[in-house]
Amino acid sequence: MASMNRSSSSDSGTPPPPEKHEVFISFRGEDTRKGFTSHLNAAFTRHDIRTYMDYNLERGDEISTTLLKAIEDAQLSVIVFSKNYANSKWCLDELLKILECKRTRGQVVLPIFYDIDPSFVRNQIGSYAEAFEKHEKRFRDNMSKVRKWRDALLEAASYSGWDCTINRTESELVEEIVKDVLEKLNRVYVGDLDQQIAKYEQLAQLQQEYARKIGGIDNFQKVEITKQRIIQLQMERNLRMLRLTPDMVSHIEQSAPGNNNFRFF
Repeated sequence: MASMNRSSSSDSGTPPPPEKHEVFISFRGEDTRKGFTSHLNAAFTRHDIRTYMDYNLERGDEISTTLLKAIEDAQLSVIVFSKNYANSKWCLDELLKILECKRTRGQVVLPIFYDIDPSFVRNQIGSYAEAFEKHEKRFRDNMSKVRKWRDALLEAASYSGWDCTINRTESELVEEIVKDVLEKLNRVYVGDLDQQIAKYEQLAQLQQEYARKIGGIDNFQKVEITKQRIIQLQMERNLRMLRLTPDMVSHIEQSAPGNNNFRFF
């Protein structure tokens, strides 16, 4: 399923949002819309990754042209495989289009296995076997379509991705996926520094409130030391965003006017 960080227009006949997205998210709504996928999309938004998700609950027989275009325009597609993903003809058609874009446009494909063993997807066993029993009955006059879906699941599940069944918290997993996507988009991850900056800002606020109530030069100096640390972290964040290598930083520091042991932080 898919829409820009905001909402979808996949079946409404309205044009897609003007701001171009980077990532298309394919998912089975009833499994993950209100849980994992929404948390993942929120994390993407926090890190300025523009996504397209389809929130449209009413489905037609064929995938819409708007949705096909949204898949084509993405640099990377995230496929959230869940227990009921293969039940949806819509999801399977999305998958076919995503793999077509991988072959013809070089689109990056990132599978995520949520509450499902990757082998179930790859070999179509368990809930995936049950789904295909229904598909084979419904599309008995178009078995070539069913074979394409099977082949697509085998291909997509063979790519390197993320297995959510491995023991770790969902928040940790989401941050790792975000970092992976940023790297695949040739972007820089600064989430670790943002967390540190936020904590120091909270600390500075508490220290300042304490210093105002109690007074004392030492207490105000502690506030200034914390603020200096925030500035250092912000500088480090900016340098990371600029992709300056250690050699580049060293050169700039040594070339500073008068030098005087100049350091960025």
